[in-house]
Amino acid sequence: MTIRYEANPPKILPDVNTDESIIKFIEKMKIISKKCDAIHITENVLGYERVSPIKIGKIIKKEIPNIPITVSLRVRDKTEKEIIKFVDTCVSIGFTGILILMGDPSQSGAPDSGQVSSSVVSMLKEKGYSTKIEIYLSISNKPNFSKIGKKIKANPKGFMTQVVQNIEQVKNLANNLKKFLIIPIILFPSEKNQKAADFLRLNLSEYGKEFDKFVKEAHRITGDVLITSPNDFKGLNEYLKNNF
Repeated sequence: MTIRYEANPPKILPDVNTDESIIKFIEKMKIISKKCDAIHITENVLGYERVSPIKIGKIIKKEIPNIPITVSLRVRDKTEKEIIKFVDTCVSIGFTGILILMGDPSQSGAPDSGQVSSSVVSMLKEKGYSTKIEIYLSISNKPNFSKIGKKIKANPKGFMTQVVQNIEQVKNLANNLKKFLIIPIILFPSEKNQKAADFLRLNLSEYGKEFDKFVKEAHRITGDVLITSPNDFKGLNEYLKNNF
């Protein structure tokens, strides 16, 4: 049974001291790691340049050695050589898993490399990486199961979902993908996360009414949930402290 926390590394901005941002970020990870079972580090969310999940994960592994860490790997802007180097580094640091995903288009306008997430998983498995590290793919919160054959054929360890909005979506994924580990991503409802909720077209007031029941039922069904709270670290930390 696992409660994961989704951590977005600091953005790299011209008027912000990146080293100071990293120090503050790591302190937050030390706090949240007392309340959750694992940390998932994203890579360049929405295409914005952020501190590398490799760099951040390496520091977390040193500062909090017993916390399992998974990381996202965008493949749309990487060559096969770069992908393999990234995975080799994750293995050497001791990360437990990698989420392979296309990723959002780069805000800098960098061209796509042509890599496809399911094909990357197949390539990594052929090279034996699945014996060294868990490999995951992303999946819609309401997929057309007849059109995800390539993802299923790639045979990842499991799927991390888009943000799920109700328990029916969790049940649907678990029932149709029984041979895989399903990790539902759940948004923590708070006013500070309103922008994220709007982006996801979530009615926060309705969604938040039975949030704890939703999280615990999703956790009961899948054994694993990933909670995201992009703009309210304190609120989520209090929730985890009081409920898990």
